[in-house]
Amino acid sequence: MSIQLLHKKLIKKKLTISVAESCTGGLLAHNLTKLANSSKYFQMGLTTYSNQAKIKILKVNKNIIRKYGAVSHECCKAMVRNLSKISKSKINISITGIAGPGGGSKEKPVGLVYIGIKKGKTLLIKKNIFKSKNRHSIQKSTVRTVINIISKII
Repeated sequence: MSIQLLHKKLIKKKLTISVAESCTGGLLAHNLTKLANSSKYFQMGLTTYSNQAKIKILKVNKNIIRKYGAVSHECCKAMVRNLSKISKSKINISITGIAGPGGGSKEKPVGLVYIGIKKGKTLLIKKNIFKSKNRHSIQKSTVRTVINIISKII
């Protein structure tokens, strides 16, 4: 689904949305706010890039990051849960991953991105491995994936 259609759907259904992004660096927030009247649904966008920001702003327990890493199912889940407490939005999204070109490992390759979506009691954590090794391409693929998931659940 296009951002234009999602935009109309969010307004029509009077849904609010907030995001906490890491590897996409605000690209999702940018896409969600680039159309007029996005203030009818968009509430907040946090770019919690560093581990410190995840701990201080999103209140991710530092032991989660120490044990599993910032790019993990557990961290993504804590990010989206805590964002939903802060924002009070109907839909909350968290993104954490490795956009590259460096920073990957065998266990956590470049292109590994976790997307967390919380809508009401429903909590979804989706693990993605985007094949491209191009940073911008990974970021764009992540945003496209989020838009598609949100479109399906609303």
